[in-house]
Amino acid sequence: QVQLVESGGGSVQAGGSLRLSCAASGYTVTIACMGWFRQAPGKEREGVATIAKNGATSYADSVKGRFTISKDNAKNTLYLQINTLRPEDTAMYYCAAAYGGDWCPLTRPFNYWGQGTQVTVSS
Repeated sequence: QVQLVESGGGSVQAGGSLRLSCAASGYTVTIACMGWFRQAPGKEREGVATIAKNGATSYADSVKGRFTISKDNAKNTLYLQINTLRPEDTAMYYCAAAYGGDWCPLTRPFNYWGQGTQVTVSS
């Protein structure tokens, strides 16, 4: 089992920045891919970014150039740096992890999910 705990969300003005963190614990050696997802009220959950075990990254077109996913393997922590925030970035942001295979697109199934951290952007 893997446990994921997100932090770093908050309320910011448009144009601001946030860094989200996701601390992983448990049997983390099995993790092959980690990602960030978000869900706005009344909308479906969407993939934001993923990072593979080898460090390869994928991003949704809507966040390319503004969001950066990274990880610190020594700390078992995943990060999402969000710059130039827009009101449409307002959502609950979730961390997810997947085991098995070395493929890490936004569309792959994820096995473990955190509880989420809220990001609210005001104009």
